[in-house]
Amino acid sequence: MPALNTIPIDKLVRLVGTAKGPAIIDVRTDEDFTADARLIPGAVRRPWAEVANWATDYRGKDVVVVCREGHKLRQGAAAWLRQAGADAEALDGGVHAWIQAGHPMVPEAALPARDAQGRTVWVTRARPKVDRIACPWLIRRFVDPNAVFLFVAPAEVAGVAERFGATPFDVEGDGVTWSHDGERCTFDVMVDGFGLGGLKPLTHLALIVRGADTARPDLVPEAAGLVALSLGLSRIFADDLEQLDAGMLVYDALYRWCRDATGETHDWGSHQPKGARAKPVPA
Repeated sequence: MPALNTIPIDKLVRLVGTAKGPAIIDVRTDEDFTADARLIPGAVRRPWAEVANWATDYRGKDVVVVCREGHKLRQGAAAWLRQAGADAEALDGGVHAWIQAGHPMVPEAALPARDAQGRTVWVTRARPKVDRIACPWLIRRFVDPNAVFLFVAPAEVAGVAERFGATPFDVEGDGVTWSHDGERCTFDVMVDGFGLGGLKPLTHLALIVRGADTARPDLVPEAAGLVALSLGLSRIFADDLEQLDAGMLVYDALYRWCRDATGETHDWGSHQPKGARAKPVPA
């Protein structure tokens, strides 16, 4: 049985990547982090020694604190967070137990440099359709929940990236890491590059995104539906950031379908009152 104010690994696994998942804070010492510079998906690093200064940032939020093996650092930081008004728990067993259970970790080296507020900053072409909504969803749900996205004219992406310290994605150009690779779309590249390929729901979702983004709806039936939704959203919203906010819900739903509901079907006839007969279709 987990100790008081702790969360078991299997429960956190179900919350990672979901819209209502907790903030995950990694308080490992610099020495411990250097020994294994990877993060639980969606986690951010905060210095445990300064918890009294940053704890109020999480007032009113659900938080899970992790350290190397789940002892004094995570317990102390979680207690400080609760004192500051957060609903904070510590991960039972810490990062070590998470890795031992075979769950994915995001390499810190794969992440771009962060800005002064600790956020990753990304830039891409304006008027997004598929990849340029799917990739921000992936980043915010599994890599950096505070990531910032800049949508600019295609010709200005490289210049904005250089001047504003942003990382370009889903664009062509020398030195661009996050873009199409052969038949794989940018979402595919990010899933692998961030060490998330072991998550079967994500690899399933990647197939849908690939089919929709590369005009191959024959890959999976859902790809055609994603094309329709993506084009519809682009017509509804003139503001790219508003479109991204709406698109987050679309990908949240697709991810949960990939994870929990691919075997379900909906038969409207099964919901009719007992003994009712379906009406004949007019000739």
